[in-house]
Order: sequence, then structure tokens, then C-alpha cells
Amino acid sequence: MSSGQFRLDIQPQDIKRNISRAVIGLVVIILFQLLSRSWYTVEANEKAVVLRFGRYVTTSDPGLHFCIPFVDTVLTADTRERMIRMPFGLADDRQGGRTNEEDVLMLTGDLNAAAVEWTVQWQVSDPQQYLFTFHTDIANQEDFLQYIITVVGRTVMNRLIGDYSIDEVLTGARMEIREAAREATQAMLDKYECGIRITDLQLQRVTPPEKVKPSFAAVNEAVQQRDKLENEANKEKNTLLPKARAERDKLIRDAEGYAARRRSEVKGEIDALMVQYEQFAKAPEETRQRLYLESLQKVLSNVENKTIIDSDLQQLLPLLNLSEGSK
Repeated sequence: MSSGQFRLDIQPQDIKRNISRAVIGLVVIILFQLLSRSWYTVEANEKAVVLRFGRYVTTSDPGLHFCIPFVDTVLTADTRERMIRMPFGLADDRQGGRTNEEDVLMLTGDLNAAAVEWTVQWQVSDPQQYLFTFHTDIANQEDFLQYIITVVGRTVMNRLIGDYSIDEVLTGARMEIREAAREATQAMLDKYECGIRITDLQLQRVTPPEKVKPSFAAVNEAVQQRDKLENEANKEKNTLLPKARAERDKLIRDAEGYAARRRSEVKGEIDALMVQYEQFAKAPEETRQRLYLESLQKVLSNVENKTIIDSDLQQLLPLLNLSEGSK
């Protein structure tokens, strides 16, 4: 070998060996990629949607699952429960933690206004609908659907508040409004096929506007006073009514006893008269004389001094000695 030249001596066996090693390495890399892409994990608070060549195949629950590498695409949806403060939603209009009252006022059925704030708790129930019903960027999917919930919630609550008077909204109808709002919001979201389930809806603040709060306070005080007086009246009524009923029942029993006693007495008198009548019918003259004598005896028994005059006396009636026994 001359100066400035070198000779590279490579044997055919070495070339074959290197090619074999490269092919083996490439196969190992491909197998590793295939194995690494043939399974996926779904976390506890997630669900996965599997697409095969861009077409929906199945929805996977939390756990380890297998798929076809480079063919299946796996998209996950967070199923944790989330909360939205209404009526603000994502665009929170509160400044420094303070609420702009004009944004929460709603018109009631009797043309009054009430400040209404509520919270909506929701979670993903159908990941397929949640991800693909609306064609938006997946990264902004949650924000977009929260915006839809906000719009639907405002619409439903405004309609419901308009069906009640201000007194009903502030007092007795709150539970009814809450349940109706939850059901109506869910029904409207189901029509949009959002894949969202409303888990809870709570009315946080339902108050009259600040300008009329003193008037409402006076009305509430009057209502409370009225209820207090009604309760006292009912208490007095519940105390007096049992006594009156007991007295009434006693008088009724006494009257019934007196009536029964009088009926017995009258029946006895009638029976006695009937006996006398039967005797009179048998011997009228003797009975008439006996009754006359009995009546005369009854009358004369109360007279202290008696003067008996002979019925056959023909001369003038003798004068009574009126001075007899006088001093």
C-alpha cells in the first residue's frame, strides 16, 4: 500500500450480519410501537370513546383496555361532577366578589322583580354526545358546553319565575321552582343531545331588590304578626272547644235523662188513669163517688177549721161564732 492511500477491507459476511441486525432492530422498534399503542388506560373519573377509522365503535369504562394500533383513536371525557354559578356562568359579572344586581333580577308573574341566584351541578353522562354533538375544538369542549348550560338555565329560570308571584318566589314555592327548574333544564339539554346530566340544582339567593327590601321587611313582619295572632287564636280555640263540647254533651245527657224520666212519669200517670178508666167503666157510679170523696179528702185535709151543715136544714143559715177563741 502506497503512501496517502488506505484499503477498506469489508467481507460480505459482515455486510449481511449488519443488515440482519438493522432489520431485527427495526422489527423490534415496530413491535414495541405496536405493543405500546395496543392498550390504553381510562382513569377513575373518565370514560373513553373509541373511534375506528374515524367511526364510533364503543365507550370504555375506567380500567385497562386494548385497541388496534394506528387504527383506533381513543378520546377521553372527564365525568367528574362540576358546578356552575348561575346566572353568571363562565362570564362572571361580579366585580370584586360583589354582584351586579341588575344581572340577577327576574320578573315575577305579578310584575315585581326578584334577585335570583342558583347553582347547577352537572356531569357527563354520554361521552359520545358530549364530544361529537357540537363540532368544536376538543380543548374548548367543556367551556362551550358550560356556556350552553348557562343559556339554558337562564331561559328556564326566567320562565319559571314569571309563573309565580313575588310572595311565592320568596317563600313557599322555592322547592317547587327548584325541582321544576332542574327537570326543565335537563329536558332542554336532552333535546340538544349534549350528553350532560344535571345532578342537582340549588337556589342560593332569592331576595327582593335592595330598593324595596324595607317594604318587604315590613310586609313580612305584618305576616309574622298575623300568623302569631292566628296561632294564639287557634290555641285558645283548641282550649275552649273541648270544654264547650264537654258541656254540650253533659247538657244533652241531662236533657235526655230528663226526657226519659218525664216519659216514664207520664206513662205511669197514663197507666194509672187507664186503670181508673177501666174501673169506672165497670162501675161508673161507685167510681164517681169514690173519686169525689178522694178529691174532697185531699182538699179538706188542708183546712184547719171545718163547719159541717146539715143538707136537710130548712131554716136560715146559722151565724158562725166568729168571736170564739178571741180575747
